[in-house]
Amino acid sequence: MDREALTVFYHQLDRSLFLDDAYKAYSDRDRPLPIGFGQTISQPSLVLEMTWLLSPEKESRVLEIGTGSGYQTALLAEFSGQVYTMERIEELARKARARLDQLGYANIHYRTGDGSQGWPEEAPFDRIILTAAAGKRPLELIGQLAPGGRMVAPVGPPSGQELLLITRDKSGQIQEERRGFVSFVEMVGPYGWEI
Repeated sequence: MDREALTVFYHQLDRSLFLDDAYKAYSDRDRPLPIGFGQTISQPSLVLEMTWLLSPEKESRVLEIGTGSGYQTALLAEFSGQVYTMERIEELARKARARLDQLGYANIHYRTGDGSQGWPEEAPFDRIILTAAAGKRPLELIGQLAPGGRMVAPVGPPSGQELLLITRDKSGQIQEERRGFVSFVEMVGPYGWEI
């Protein structure tokens, strides 16, 4: 992935397009903002960093768990072949799709529902990204990662998570790197927090 091209597009992408009117004035701030239903749009610097860690390529098939506002989805669609994005909250999914359609993206596939089981009929994926925190490693999603694939996932308790870069080498072996601490909303379902 070309970091310079990613950075240029990141600066060109108007974050206010992905926010409701009440929060548009804060779109240039590097902080998470509410998007309704207890969900947030992540701070831009973290979206950039996660996209860089994921390192999609023009032929990559990417699975995104948590469409949210569609902001991260737009970055993925710009630098990937096909994006398969899942959102459990129907209203957020509808609004994100309208925004992304208006921006002209034709390489995004949408599904509304629980993303904890991934998208088995389209697996394997070259890249997988979670935009909600899993309480434990999401084994079903890791299982959908293709050889040579990369996955970026926040994993840990409500108090804070580690951002993990999980890779599967060409022989199928899984490796994991810890890439710092983050704070995300919960990924509900079997990988949610047990409190």
